[in-house]
Amino acid sequence: MNDVAPHHSAPLDWARARGVGALAEKMGFAWVEFTAERAVATMPVEGNTQPVGLMHGGAYVVLGESLGSMHANLHAGPGRLAVGVDINATHTRSARSGLVTGICTPVHLGRSMTVHEIAVVDDQDRRISTVRITNMITDRKG
Repeated sequence: MNDVAPHHSAPLDWARARGVGALAEKMGFAWVEFTAERAVATMPVEGNTQPVGLMHGGAYVVLGESLGSMHANLHAGPGRLAVGVDINATHTRSARSGLVTGICTPVHLGRSMTVHEIAVVDDQDRRISTVRITNMITDRKG
């Protein structure tokens, strides 16, 4: 894992170098934007569906957790680690094809805790899911 101080490099370069993990990679997670103000990524519907052809609700959660946790780690800074302690999602529409986009914005950025909201939208920019994640920030051990 790349522990380069994110505040001394371009945040999107830091995020790409750090990686999002094997699960998000398998699901087709792709960065669009990553700044101190927000994080944006896409994920394809194809390959991430339920048996009835709708995007799986868990896929929205993977997208949201990946965005929120990475943004929390950017905020945490070098030598610190943000880990998810709570996540919830409300699905309000369904996606059957194309890409979904997660737009992650901070609700609270504290010294020991962060809260992020991730709006997941479809190709027509309609909100299809709202994910909220809370991360605890600790000193990195080892």
